[in-house]
Amino acid sequence: MERVTGIGGLFFRVKDPTAMTKWYVDHLGLTPPPTPDEDRDWWQEQGPTVFAPYGADVEEETGQAVRLNFRVRDMAAMLAQLRAAGVEVSPEPEDYPEGRFGWAIDPEGNRIELWEPAPDRLKPPTG
Repeated sequence: MERVTGIGGLFFRVKDPTAMTKWYVDHLGLTPPPTPDEDRDWWQEQGPTVFAPYGADVEEETGQAVRLNFRVRDMAAMLAQLRAAGVEVSPEPEDYPEGRFGWAIDPEGNRIELWEPAPDRLKPPTG
């Protein structure tokens, strides 16, 4: 059976795409989408990706239909960097079996989840 090989893109509506793109580039280090004459898409580091639809009856504390979750190598460093730039972040990251989670708010009020995977989550699947 043919299968997908990863997430090809994430698209979401915002009021000011130029400003939001700049914010994500400046604060999270993402590569902006290429212009028609460029070829420089963002290439992710290899690692786990969770695909998890959830029911409409699940209470999502933000009220958002989509949750942005980005993997990070060092949660403490990322949150410190965001705080230093004046970005609203969660007071403290939370630890779970899957790893550490922290949260930030982008300029349009979207809550972004940050995930530092637990070491065992960074091992590629076998088989």
